Amino acid sequence: MNGKRRRHIGRYREIAAALLRHGFGFVVEEIGILQWLSLPQRLWFEKADKETKTVGERIRLVLEELGPTFVKLGQIASTRPDLIPAEITRELEKLQDRVAPFSFDEVRDIIEKELGDKLENIFPRFEERSLAAASIGQVHRAVLRSGEHVAVKVQRPNISRIMETDLEILHDLAILAESRLEWAAKYHLGDLVEEFSASLRAELDYMNEGRNAEKIAGQFRHDATVHIPKVFWEYTTGKVLTMEYMDGIKLNEPDRLKEQGYRPKILAERLANAFFRQIFQHGFFHGDPHPGNVLVLPGEVISFIDFGMTGRLPPELKYHFSSLIIALMRQDTDGILKAISRMGVVPDDADMAKLRDDLEQIKDKYYGIPLSQMRLEEVMGDLFRVARRHSIKIPANLTVLGKTLLTLEGVLEKLDPEFRIFVILEPFGLQLLKERLYPRNLTKLALRRVLEYGEIIKEIPRQTREIASLIKSGKLRVEILGSETKSVLQSLERIGNRLSFSIAFLAVSILVTGIVIGDSLGRQSTMLWKIPAAEIGFGMILLMFFWLLFSIFRSGRF
Repeated sequence: MNGKRRRHIGRYREIAAALLRHGFGFVVEEIGILQWLSLPQRLWFEKADKETKTVGERIRLVLEELGPTFVKLGQIASTRPDLIPAEITRELEKLQDRVAPFSFDEVRDIIEKELGDKLENIFPRFEERSLAAASIGQVHRAVLRSGEHVAVKVQRPNISRIMETDLEILHDLAILAESRLEWAAKYHLGDLVEEFSASLRAELDYMNEGRNAEKIAGQFRHDATVHIPKVFWEYTTGKVLTMEYMDGIKLNEPDRLKEQGYRPKILAERLANAFFRQIFQHGFFHGDPHPGNVLVLPGEVISFIDFGMTGRLPPELKYHFSSLIIALMRQDTDGILKAISRMGVVPDDADMAKLRDDLEQIKDKYYGIPLSQMRLEEVMGDLFRVARRHSIKIPANLTVLGKTLLTLEGVLEKLDPEFRIFVILEPFGLQLLKERLYPRNLTKLALRRVLEYGEIIKEIPRQTREIASLIKSGKLRVEILGSETKSVLQSLERIGNRLSFSIAFLAVSILVTGIVIGDSLGRQSTMLWKIPAAEIGFGMILLMFFWLLFSIFRSGRF
């Protein structure tokens, strides 16, 4: 047994005991930890609840029994329907932070240690009773010396140390499982634990949550229908977060909303538009839009709270996701297949014909159905099932987005049962399509492709030398049958034509870039500039470029 395992042996026993109690003793045996654990014999004879509860329910009970780290990881895992079956993710969504609030004396100690002053000197008024308590921290209402009302989130004592211990153990168990279980190796369990651990560590840093809030606030700086609470950085650290107090009604209080005369349809539209703007325009969004995290302020203003979990959609991924949305709208199987292939990691041994057939079945299922009658949850569920069936690894950013959209759909339909998220999603998809056709975006894409071609061309000599070296050393043998010679020569000719095209395209692009830069610098009024040399040269190169294309395409070997 290594030093880490010996140091945390008590926690290993607790984890193994919980698994045994809920009918997962086979997991304990298969990963091989029984040999260095001494567990009470009664655990082997206790009747597990396998007969009365589903697998998902038993997993949820194990996680809740093991405490905050496992509850949070279960909540994060519920955002991965591409890896975890729907019946299990539904149970993971029920995971609750069933923890009692910690004492006010501990709250005082943490605040004074973090902010370096007496509590009363910072907050003349501070409510001892917490507004909410969770696995990582709890929130108290207070008033600053300036008179501003704030919500103060204080991190639970020693929670960082406890969670780091659990994460260390989980990583060790994941590596053991990968070495012994085929399914664990197939899904790269160690990488998944690292991915979940990174998300959890981000939530432990309240400075990170404050930055998330400010970033989203910047997106709605000129929108009076959305308000993001202000962060008071003078009173914020890694363990204490002080934000503007939002005195509103949560979306999970429908009776109060009705009493105040708020219109559900207007709220649903504003909430949907706010999220789609975050996702499609800015690529950075609130990752946990459950009803308790969305408030309604006077004037039917939408306000978000709790920015611990956020999602990011980098430009390349946003481009591919928009391709998927557009392909879904057009019911274009080839487009869906191309978008999924580019967004996820499709295994080399994937059966592409079967994958296409599965996507055709999805298309047939929704063929002719108006967008107003389609539910995103059902469509995304079908796509994630196909991804699981073919072992396609979807990027974590995209699964967070998928989960966010599904949660959002549920919230919107509770507000307005007739609301359909696809109806709002369609114009955003069309806008994304238009953005692709903007000259500036087309130029950026062309330059990016030029750089990619340039990298490929630069690597050709080195790769050629490596292949020649392999052939010379006898490590690579090339045999060409007489009947195949013509086919091989045609293939080589196509490669040569494509290489010529790439080089020509690169040259023209560089020339265009040079002309643009030259024009931007401005011309001096000299005799030399009166001769349109650049224009004449550019015209000649364009003629040569198009003649080259014509010759290549006329040969039929591109």
